Amino acid sequence: MNKGIVTILAIISLLGGYGLYHYTQTQQQSQVEASTGTAKKNLSIIGQKRPDFSLPDLDNKPHAIKDWDNKVILLNFWATWCPPCRREIPAFIELQEKFGPQGFQVIGVAIDEKEAVQDYSDGMGVNYPILIGNNTALDISTAYGNRFGQLPYSLVIDRQGVIQFVGKRELSFADIEKQIKPLL
Repeated sequence: MNKGIVTILAIISLLGGYGLYHYTQTQQQSQVEASTGTAKKNLSIIGQKRPDFSLPDLDNKPHAIKDWDNKVILLNFWATWCPPCRREIPAFIELQEKFGPQGFQVIGVAIDEKEAVQDYSDGMGVNYPILIGNNTALDISTAYGNRFGQLPYSLVIDRQGVIQFVGKRELSFADIEKQIKPLL
């Protein structure tokens, strides 16, 4: 069989699997929303204290989320192979630069290989901590309410460590600015 046809069939298979996954995810979410309001409310992590975790940064230095206590945090779960994740990083760099002096901290948690993350963040001029977690980061993301392993997945955490916002899509500068300004 021709390599081009094999490649096309592989892409079609991947897209079909991706579509089925998202259809299933939407159906499960609809079932939750159709159930009692308390079931939906109980699934939300907004208003809850952030779970503790520790991961190494790109220099293999361990960091705990509590290292940034008393700051307003944007916690972003991402990967270099995720196009919407890559598109939102320039906004996060700008947010860190503008609001960092006011006690704002972006923290990236990469669900990816260290070398790929290092190359990408160096090339982008990332000005905030990047933690590396692979499968551990997936477990942490789940503890933060990301039941389906969706990327990008971001949370805003206030100075008291309480989760105030969850973003389950690509976020813009304006999206985050609106969430953090009242907390600074």
